[in-house]
Amino acid sequence: MTEARNRALALRANFEAAGAVVVEPPVLQPAETLLDLYGEDIRARAYITSDALRGEQMLRPDFTVPVVQTHMADGAEPARYTYAGEVFRRQENDLERASEFLQVGYEVFDRSNPAATDAEVFALVSTAVSHLDVRASTGDIGILMAAVCGLKTSERRKAALIRHVWRPRRFRALLDRFSGRSTVPESRLALLADTDPFQNVGAIVGKRTRSEISARVAALHEDATTDPISSTEMDVIDALLNVRETVPFALEQLRDLAVDMPAISHAVEGLHARSDALSGRGVDVDNLAFEASYGRTSMEYYDGFVFGFYINGRADLPALASGGRYDALTKRLGNGAEIPAVGAVLRPGLMVELEGAQ
Repeated sequence: MTEARNRALALRANFEAAGAVVVEPPVLQPAETLLDLYGEDIRARAYITSDALRGEQMLRPDFTVPVVQTHMADGAEPARYTYAGEVFRRQENDLERASEFLQVGYEVFDRSNPAATDAEVFALVSTAVSHLDVRASTGDIGILMAAVCGLKTSERRKAALIRHVWRPRRFRALLDRFSGRSTVPESRLALLADTDPFQNVGAIVGKRTRSEISARVAALHEDATTDPISSTEMDVIDALLNVRETVPFALEQLRDLAVDMPAISHAVEGLHARSDALSGRGVDVDNLAFEASYGRTSMEYYDGFVFGFYINGRADLPALASGGRYDALTKRLGNGAEIPAVGAVLRPGLMVELEGAQ
């Protein structure tokens, strides 16, 4: 652990040299904010305790959320932060994976040039892991979100799809239902056929009130009368989700798709600007992998550029480093304020382990 901690401090010092200020968020974090962001699912992955004064507390599952909270409370602009310390994750299905490990990070809050700060963070992390046999994966969740926002369907449907962008199976199930590709469940048909959901119902059991239930039933009736998403739009979404190329070829494919779905044009040009900025930082963009669906299963709250570095030939290991853009998170935690933000985390313990094996 001493060697890993020394490596963590060295990485943090490198980020300090790049202009970052050291921050040290408390190990115990209020659970309410994290539960609101991740949903109740995080209880299966986090260590939670409680007391009478502070309520539920969570052993720090990551640094990004408390760093965002700190910055949005009283941070200057622009700002760069770095940190090093333990994070905690429950591992109930894989005893080989650590439940406590060191994490080092670099976070940038800067509204001047998002493409440039994306490239800054990626290049710094790439340099930090370049002595290891790694491959980089990149994506852009913002392109898919722009496609959803551009669909010719109800705002309620688009909101549901955006909410489940990070849950691919649920997202696909909703798409298929909204497009008519899948049938409506019998339970929902029965509910739609019932003009009075409270007929023959006594006391209501559960947390939802009668007004909330009525509002939900009304929403289901509204959805039932909404036209299905067109086959043309579904074909574009399907093609978008299947884009998996090097950055230049992915950019060509996405520009072709933008002809049929102009709503993604701005996000696609953002990818182009980022590609140029990465090249300016010395990154070999011509051989950099891009996957439109990358990050959707493991990077909740990221809503733009996403990336990860992985050890070649070791699919059993987690990402050595990962990060991306989380503009929407700053708005959610900023009480009305917001600022573009991008960051990354590295696992120094895994780096030391791999260096010993090389």
